[in-house]
Amino acid sequence: MTNNFNRKIFAGISVSISIFSTALGQEVQKNPNVIIIMADQLRADLLQREGYPLNTMPFADSLAGQGTWFNRAYTAAPASGPARVSMLTGRFPSATHVRSNHNLRDAFYTKDLFDVAREQGYATALVGKNHSHLSPDRVDYWRPYNHDGQGPEDKSEIGEAFDKYLKTLDMYADMKPSPYGIEGQLPYRMVDDASHWIDTLSDTPFLMWFSMAEPHNPYQTCEPYYSMFPPESLPRMKSSAGDLKTKGEEYLLLAEMMGQGHVGYQDNLQRLRSIYHGMLRMIDDQLARLVDELKEKGVYDNTIILFVADHGDYVGEYGLMKKGVGLDDALSRIPMQWTGPGIKASPTPHEAHVSIIDIFPTICEIMGADIPLGMQGRSLWPLLQEKEYPEKEFESVMVQDGFGGMYYTRDDATDFQEEGAVGKKGLFFDELNTWTQSGTMRMLRKGDWKLVYDMDGNGQLYNLREDSSELDNLFDDKAYEKIKNEMIGNLLRWEISVQDPIPVPRQRYRFKRNDHNYLFR
Repeated sequence: MTNNFNRKIFAGISVSISIFSTALGQEVQKNPNVIIIMADQLRADLLQREGYPLNTMPFADSLAGQGTWFNRAYTAAPASGPARVSMLTGRFPSATHVRSNHNLRDAFYTKDLFDVAREQGYATALVGKNHSHLSPDRVDYWRPYNHDGQGPEDKSEIGEAFDKYLKTLDMYADMKPSPYGIEGQLPYRMVDDASHWIDTLSDTPFLMWFSMAEPHNPYQTCEPYYSMFPPESLPRMKSSAGDLKTKGEEYLLLAEMMGQGHVGYQDNLQRLRSIYHGMLRMIDDQLARLVDELKEKGVYDNTIILFVADHGDYVGEYGLMKKGVGLDDALSRIPMQWTGPGIKASPTPHEAHVSIIDIFPTICEIMGADIPLGMQGRSLWPLLQEKEYPEKEFESVMVQDGFGGMYYTRDDATDFQEEGAVGKKGLFFDELNTWTQSGTMRMLRKGDWKLVYDMDGNGQLYNLREDSSELDNLFDDKAYEKIKNEMIGNLLRWEISVQDPIPVPRQRYRFKRNDHNYLFR
């Protein structure tokens, strides 16, 4: 049994607990297939449908127009492990106990997405990057790919060579076109694996987590993608390294460490941005190829496709790449689009504020399953069908960050190599380190406004319509005191509402939940 099973017993809860039926009059397609296509570290505002001047992901944009998409979708935390565990469990990191990339085995919940899918008779698969509490014994088809290549499964000659090449990049970048063409790239090989597995299923409904390790570093791509977005053609950034001091000491430390690890990265910043854009188009072409495979196999019409990211990337914001500190929208806002049977098509974004933790309860209702106890996400199924829903429920959304404790600062030991943040040789740099991830922060988005607040009472307030790079902190401006107080009150309501409900009382008290697991109606 897994470590999580022991935690389930500790919580005093049977994993078969359910409180209410999720059908609730919704028209759920019988046994639709579900594919979660996840990109790793994809910045939402670099899509043309978001107003970006370059056409980075035309197929994803066209697919979004055939379904429902959100431009106020947020991760649970801007780090892979916490975000992915939250998606699979429908719970914030404060409840899963996975607040860093190094606590995956501590995941705390009653049931996750793969438990429910198996109970509903679905075949299950992971094709791609895991970086969650999920393990091979719980999945019917396990085909892992990570940032340094494919798992131990049989590889083609090109695959073997490309994976060796990836390991030479030390999780940084290749400033030249990568070798071996598109056939070596991981998303291409993943489409082959996914297609092969679907062929084996006959009429069995399936859940597939198709999880690409791109456009996360190491930043690399082959031709023609390498040359599609030349550095000189990229839009000018609204911020630069000159704004690091405005953003604060954590950002300055991150830039210092990044400069030590990725020597000369500032000189290469435009090329890095260019490669990132090329990776987006490469991903987009493989998304199109996967959909073509579904159509050719005759399963597309009964398949719900969710395209999402676990978090974003600075992509040059504040002169930085990757991720690391703060809850800026560059890192915390994610693309989220749903397409498939029963989902209404709209060319414009849905106005709701939604979270990655809302994915699991939504899929529960799509499958006709009960929403497990302990869930903090809300089902989006009524929204996706254009049915009535309480607008107040989705007028704001929260994001969490930090592994806890006090902030590490420049006054503490600054041997970044000894700590493991910066490699002792080569170009390695791990931006999720002791300094960048210490402390605890919360973020609230509501309409055009954004509040960030930490455990020391430091506050940030931004108007995202006027200040998309979040440089003009209005928190102490008396002219915005009413808005600030409303945002603080809203954040407090979120914090109280998502206190972990498990374990529930063992006797007498009856635990009540709203339809669709709504929190605020």
